[in-house]
Amino acid sequence: MAGEPSFFELGVEDAERGRAFYEGLFGWRMEPGPSGEGFTITTPETPGGIHGRDPGAAPYLFFRVEDIEAALERVRALGGAVDESDIEGDEASIERFGRFKLCRDDQGSPFGLHQPPAAA
Repeated sequence: MAGEPSFFELGVEDAERGRAFYEGLFGWRMEPGPSGEGFTITTPETPGGIHGRDPGAAPYLFFRVEDIEAALERVRALGGAVDESDIEGDEASIERFGRFKLCRDDQGSPFGLHQPPAAA
């Protein structure tokens, strides 16, 4: 269903230390991420990720959309902004994890959009 939380991302200074902390705190299982610099997080409900070199970052929350291009057009039409940096990785990553875009609403608050892979 569109609009439900579908993925979260934690930014930390050191991904290995972050892994140890959150695995110890929540018992999450983590595996190397598609970039090779972070980890994917398996939780009972919403999948996530953790990446390094992002000290003091707030968690990123991604909302599910069925068509990311249409959703990005809607963000812009409503006065929001789309970060044009590539956070998706290569085709293999997109096939496995789907498509992601960071955005800001019309007041500047950050959020993300996630179009899960076709098989999800």
